[in-house]
Amino acid sequence: MRTTRSTIRTRLRLAGAFATVLMAAGVVTGPAAQAGEERHVKQPTLAELAQRHGRYFGSATDNPELTDRPYTEILGREFDQITPGNGMKWYATEPEQGVFDFSKGDEIVNFARAHHQKVRGHTLVWHSQLPDWLTGREWTASELRAVLKKHIQTEVRHYRGKVFAWDVVNEAFNEDGTYRETIFYRTLGPGYIADSLRWAHEADPRVKLYLNDYNIEAVGPKSDAYHRLAKELRAQGVPLHGIGMQAHLALQYGYPDTLEDNLRRFSRLGLDTALTEVDIRMELPADEAKLATQAEWYRDVTEACLAVRRCVGVTIWDYTDKYSWIPAFFEGEGAALPWDEELRRKPAYYAIREALIRR
Repeated sequence: MRTTRSTIRTRLRLAGAFATVLMAAGVVTGPAAQAGEERHVKQPTLAELAQRHGRYFGSATDNPELTDRPYTEILGREFDQITPGNGMKWYATEPEQGVFDFSKGDEIVNFARAHHQKVRGHTLVWHSQLPDWLTGREWTASELRAVLKKHIQTEVRHYRGKVFAWDVVNEAFNEDGTYRETIFYRTLGPGYIADSLRWAHEADPRVKLYLNDYNIEAVGPKSDAYHRLAKELRAQGVPLHGIGMQAHLALQYGYPDTLEDNLRRFSRLGLDTALTEVDIRMELPADEAKLATQAEWYRDVTEACLAVRRCVGVTIWDYTDKYSWIPAFFEGEGAALPWDEELRRKPAYYAIREALIRR
């Protein structure tokens, strides 16, 4: 947690911001508030506010929650971009070798189309959530190249014209900037990244192609590795269009103060950037001070993207604590998103609005 700003300053700033936003929005709070969402007069959504800056504001989602009507009402109204949390990953799309199933991804694409939202494809090449047929045997380099190329091109062709961007290779580096020892790296070497980008581009020359990872928001060894790789790939003419910074942040580890500088240095390479999986977790239980700091961080993350022309948008990793992945993976942590488990707006929501309104 940053010590450069006092809790008093944070609370005063948030109180003023919330009052301004609530008054401008006509939001009714207290007894008149409805379960799941405050009763309010028509006000711009997060998406509409982001569009004023030439950005999108999106949310991840997953197939099981599309049956939750109060949830989908907010999802379809508040955001203009959707990322499937799991439905486009390898285990879901090619459960048997050469047998493809795009039903889960298609369901989310259809939801997005019905609500005039664009879709980010996630993800083609990742070391996790792979089917057993792929991980349960040894491959020669020529065999795995053929398997990888077919998977990438079949999926990209299926979604051609339906997604605006792909996270082509996800989480390729370790924290120290060395290559992650994945099945792809071990068998094919680092060239698998360039090949994956080329194959995706062949399958859909118009879609934007990204590398995506966590803990690369700040300048450091891991983000330096991506900067070097991106520079090399661009020099070689490899079709790389952007870097996705996941931004899974945690209050106890401190805010990435060099985020804006980091976004700018990738922009100078001629690349777009995006904040692709934003959530800001805390050690439970949540309290007023933690929620105020979380709100400040959400505002700062949003402002950092708005400050850099080639940062194209922000996506939160689902919008509600009800469907957050955090509690299942980080024991004793949670409360990471701008809506709580009852679909009520938290201070973070109003801080995001403040950033989008006042920037």
